[in-house]
Amino acid sequence: MSPEWIGFLGIVAMLLLLTLRMPIGIAMLLVGSVGFAILNGPQQALMALGTYPYSYAAYYDLAVIPLFVLMGNLAAASGMGRALFETAYAWVGHWRGGLASATIVSCAGFAAVSGSSVASAVTMGKVCLPEMKRYKYDNGLATGTVAAGGTLGILIPPSTAFIVYGILTEQSIGKLLLAGFFPGLLLTALFVITIALVTHFRPELGPPGPRATMAERMASMGRAGPMMFVVTFTIGGIYIGAFTPGEAAAIGAFLALVYSWWNGTLNLKMLEGVLLDTVKTTAMVFLILIGALVFGPFLALSQLPMRVADILSGLDLNAYVILAIIMLIYVVLGMFLEGFSMLVLTLPIVIPIVKALGFDLIWFGVLMVIVLELGLISPPVGINVFVVKGLVPDVPLSTVFRGIWPFAVAMVVCIVLLTIFPQIALHLPNSMIK
Repeated sequence: MSPEWIGFLGIVAMLLLLTLRMPIGIAMLLVGSVGFAILNGPQQALMALGTYPYSYAAYYDLAVIPLFVLMGNLAAASGMGRALFETAYAWVGHWRGGLASATIVSCAGFAAVSGSSVASAVTMGKVCLPEMKRYKYDNGLATGTVAAGGTLGILIPPSTAFIVYGILTEQSIGKLLLAGFFPGLLLTALFVITIALVTHFRPELGPPGPRATMAERMASMGRAGPMMFVVTFTIGGIYIGAFTPGEAAAIGAFLALVYSWWNGTLNLKMLEGVLLDTVKTTAMVFLILIGALVFGPFLALSQLPMRVADILSGLDLNAYVILAIIMLIYVVLGMFLEGFSMLVLTLPIVIPIVKALGFDLIWFGVLMVIVLELGLISPPVGINVFVVKGLVPDVPLSTVFRGIWPFAVAMVVCIVLLTIFPQIALHLPNSMIK
């Protein structure tokens, strides 16, 4: 049997194990090590299993993951989310659909300290959904807004998806984090425009709230000030070259801890819960990465990614047509696979193709993360949809899915704009101080 066929059967075996609910990290370790043994000998496979987990777990750049996760968990536990929502609502709550727009803006702000879509959806959903229910917002618009707004957590820096992508593709994590900033603002604006259009044609879906006074607006800005300082200091520090992403994550986590102490939410029980959640999330991400770093060499040995790249490069198709096909495949995969699973499973195959087409890997990483976001709200898996459903058990799942489709269209528009104008993503990374 040819190495290419062994690689193909390895992917099939991987998908079968995932359908049996085996954790993605364990499945990749199993398939990767067996495939490695078949192609390169059992002794080499055992050596890889003995060295890869330790060497990659001790990789310095991975320290950024637990630190950014810790910062996000501290931000969620300290009440930053409510302060953000109150600020956004004070400024746009009097618009038609203003509560929904405030939810999107506050999700974007919270994404800048959490780096997690699920954390953003849970934190902001607990704050925003009761308010939208109180003002009689349509259940579909309310739940769709929270589910879509939560996806900004893996686009606006810091983003665990960009960190994993950077490690697996050997791209600069600092540049990737900066590359997500303007696209994150663009997608936030497109979500707000979507809400404005929906409520323009159907005003009953999102009635306006009371107008806040200027004094109330200024007071709300003061409450959100500490969080904005944390974001500006950490991300701005990466941009001007003051510190590395790992140092930025450590400083951000420390500042979030200081804020928790300052506003009186820090106590032993809260700290214990935050640290436990951080360890659980970090262990899950590390297991996935270690599995990917065993599975990747197996695919490389099989020559399958290069053969696929050669086939696609040999087709008489425009590079952007091939890119559109790749994006469409990701959209379909997103209906059945969780985002991180998609990322680590497909990168060894897709990256050689993207390189052969001559596309910038930083720019492609931004497109890929937006497609992962689309998967977070796509049926039947749509993790963010199920997270929001858990917050409002009385709302049917079909209603939540009905509410997300206008935001899915906005994501597609964002991908098209980034394809036409790649500098939206590349301006900051290309101008950052070394």
